[in-house]
Amino acid sequence: MAYKVTLIPGDGIGPEVAAAAQACLDATGVSFEWEILEAGEGAIAKHGSPLPEPLLESIRRNKVALKGPITTPIGTGIRSVNVGMRHALDLYACVRPCRLYPGVPAHYRQVDLVIVRENSEDLYAGIEYDDGTPEVKELIAWVKSHGGKTIRPDAAVSLKPISASASERVIRFAFEYALKNRRKKVTAVHKANIMKFSDGLFLEVFRRVAQQYAGKLEAEDRLVDNMCMQLVQRPESFDVLVLPNLYGDILSDLCAGLIGGLGVAPGANIGDQIALFEPVHGSAPRYQGQNKVNPTATILSGMLMLRHLGEVEAADRLEQAVSVVLREGKSVTYDLKPRGDNSVVGTRQMTEAIIDKLQGHSRESGNPSGRSSLSRG
Repeated sequence: MAYKVTLIPGDGIGPEVAAAAQACLDATGVSFEWEILEAGEGAIAKHGSPLPEPLLESIRRNKVALKGPITTPIGTGIRSVNVGMRHALDLYACVRPCRLYPGVPAHYRQVDLVIVRENSEDLYAGIEYDDGTPEVKELIAWVKSHGGKTIRPDAAVSLKPISASASERVIRFAFEYALKNRRKKVTAVHKANIMKFSDGLFLEVFRRVAQQYAGKLEAEDRLVDNMCMQLVQRPESFDVLVLPNLYGDILSDLCAGLIGGLGVAPGANIGDQIALFEPVHGSAPRYQGQNKVNPTATILSGMLMLRHLGEVEAADRLEQAVSVVLREGKSVTYDLKPRGDNSVVGTRQMTEAIIDKLQGHSRESGNPSGRSSLSRG
């Protein structure tokens, strides 16, 4: 029976990398029924919303979605569709594995860690008050009258809610993920020395949950600024990191830099009932339609989706095929070549090389070769 999956091509380079992932997933031999729906800029013209209700209904019905990157305007315009989707579907845990594959240009030899980021609150809750509005003036006056703290009258204000319940579920998720994936240590990242109530609560909950896993997993915590330094100096010392929303976003990019860049960084957003898989990188509209960008992050996000579905053998084959292409370094995009090496290939050609390795492995192991949907992308 085919898995029903909502496929969201996205904006900019999104349709290209989403088609690459779709082709590779079809080539594993696992059967999928793709329900293709739009979000972001393309959806506004058709539905009047960047996050239309039919899309959310599809994801709720199918329980699984694969998404290309979606453009988020900076400073003005619509709020992040990505954040809105996570909130609407209660995808509270953002999981971003950061593994360095041989052949990828990087400054390190060994990196293999996982970011688990709380998705539902913190500064990304979207509770903001614009400068000069009656609401922000009232809030500034309230803060002064209730705590004596002075906020400049021309300030805009964002609130940072961190709750015990949201912290506990993502922290417990991180410990359970570590156990399931045979990891050894969970590190909480915070700034509780300064934000004693919000980050302090996150740390308090972490320590309480960690006690329940004593003897099974090592637990520790680090200040976020110190964590950044230590990740650059000795990333091999860390395993699973669990963080509030904003720190998780920032450190995800830092860790992507350790493994060669956003082009090889996959991601998943997990809730109790629904899972959505997407690359960490953005929509890069200036490269749209040029057959130039690296599809690895989206393909590996599809690999994570296979694992989520219980198709572990197919996931292993797909990851191995990606790993071989990266290690050989022949059929890879420009960002995966040493500077000055012009023997690069495009998005489609790299995808085809991965499918060739995947199908070759299938033939050697006696499994069906599967199908390729790249031509449909």
